[in-house]
Amino acid sequence: EVQIVESGGGLVQAGGSLRLSCAASGFSFGDYVIGWFRQAPGKEREEVSCIARWDGTATYADSVKGRFTISNDNASNTVYLQMNSLKPEDAAVYYCAAHRGFYYCSNLVAYEYDYWGQGTQVAVSS
Repeated sequence: EVQIVESGGGLVQAGGSLRLSCAASGFSFGDYVIGWFRQAPGKEREEVSCIARWDGTATYADSVKGRFTISNDNASNTVYLQMNSLKPEDAAVYYCAAHRGFYYCSNLVAYEYDYWGQGTQVAVSS
């Protein structure tokens, strides 16, 4: 069964850090584009970060640049999102998504991703 599982969410104080994990089950992330998205109550889903695993290029939303870092671990078939200097406005459900193919992140929109995880909750207290 093909599955994506996110983990690492939780409650953190403003200024704190969390590392989210996105693990694949039943397939390899090998030539996939992996995106992290978030959705807060009453707000639209937004793309936070993305990495094209085939060439390593990554993108970030302006709101998280300099604070979040996306990375690969090929050995464990996992993509991480390191989130530092968290702000209350970062609170949301974070989703990982995967799209197969040699695409750049800028060429994809959310509905084009093939697989989505169930999400992990991030809460930031002020």
